[in-house]
Amino acid sequence: MNPVSDFQSWAAVQQIRIEEKLQSLLPSPDIAPQRLHQAMRYAVLGGGKRVRPLLAFAAGELSQADPARVAIAGAAVELIHAYSLVHDDLPCMDDDVLRRGRPTCHVEYDEATALLVGDALQSLAFQLLGEYRLADDLATQFEMVKLLAAAAGSRGMAGGQAIDLEAVGKVLSVPELEFMHIHKTGAIIRAAALLGARCGNGLSVKDLAQVDHFAKCIGLAFQVVDDVLDAEAPTATLGKTAGKDAQQNKPTYVSAMGVARSKEFAEELRQDALKALGRFDERGLRLRQLADFIVLRKF
Repeated sequence: MNPVSDFQSWAAVQQIRIEEKLQSLLPSPDIAPQRLHQAMRYAVLGGGKRVRPLLAFAAGELSQADPARVAIAGAAVELIHAYSLVHDDLPCMDDDVLRRGRPTCHVEYDEATALLVGDALQSLAFQLLGEYRLADDLATQFEMVKLLAAAAGSRGMAGGQAIDLEAVGKVLSVPELEFMHIHKTGAIIRAAALLGARCGNGLSVKDLAQVDHFAKCIGLAFQVVDDVLDAEAPTATLGKTAGKDAQQNKPTYVSAMGVARSKEFAEELRQDALKALGRFDERGLRLRQLADFIVLRKF
């Protein structure tokens, strides 16, 4: 089997695993309040590439983590990601009507329900980290809770979104863009990799630092590629409104350095990410393949 098809097979197995786990962990649509629970499931299930859980599973292979543990950690990260998308699409934020090829949550339901969906998904993510045993050492598990909370908060994803909103109509330098996206997009991606790695054992502080550096680079690359796709790919391919950044006059890597240089920069970040995995031999195979998938994707 060639490496590409082998990766596709591996990714498909993990995507099915995380989808089934999310279905079982989300409240049943029959439980009151039914409308909220239906909307939560609508926002999370049946769409998305599940890149963050895939990163968790791939990083878990570095530490020989139990996939059942990684599935819970990956689900928690994906719930945080899904909540951020629901809130990001609201009229008070990006005001978008399409997500993953379907109407956004506030369009399908209503704004108040969408707001509560985000709140509930965030709460459920941390409930999972407290309810399930994810590490042999409880101190490590406490550190995992702290790690995800920081990644989602004002010095992580929420802070990055605040910077993004303040930047509309402004011209940002590349370092300023990096600072914004290290928080907005990169923080949760880094958390996904580190949580997956921490579900197992045997990684040193230096090992974890290299995992973090890999995820930092690949998180930035993810955003650079997103900016390029927003400028070049059609709505039908993206599953969300194409060209929205330009319409809203938001600073992007494309607006800062152009499409060609943005593609070069994404490749530079990929190479830096791959270099960080040099110490992990064959255990880092899935992370290397994910780096390729993220930078070379077309949607």
